[in-house]
Amino acid sequence: LLVIATLVAVSNAGDYVGSPAGYARPIASYASPAVSYAAPALSYAQPTVASYAAPAVATYAAPAVAKVAVNTDYDPNPQYSYAYSVQDALTGDNKAQQETRNGDVVQGSYSLVEPDGTRRVVEYTADPHNGFNAVVHR
Repeated sequence: LLVIATLVAVSNAGDYVGSPAGYARPIASYASPAVSYAAPALSYAQPTVASYAAPAVATYAAPAVAKVAVNTDYDPNPQYSYAYSVQDALTGDNKAQQETRNGDVVQGSYSLVEPDGTRRVVEYTADPHNGFNAVVHR
């Protein structure tokens, strides 16, 4: 069986004996590439200058203020009177003040204990004619 298969293969293969056994080098053609350099086409145009204008100045106006009528009672002859005193044994603070006002005349006094233990008393008056006057007693 092997013999028959070999004979069939040889008959189908054709004639190998008469084939030329020469080798030739392949024909190759190399040429250097064509080099062409050209300067780029330059086209410059003068830049257009944008015109400048100062921005418009915004004007602002203060809002209109409505005048509110305030009813203030004017007292042509003001009068008041007050007094207070402090006697703090813990801190040693010992002072007093009293004042009265009748029209444009103010009278009052205040007192305090100095660090040396003496009491200072200041009596004062104020009026439109004499101004402010104080008398200090020790």
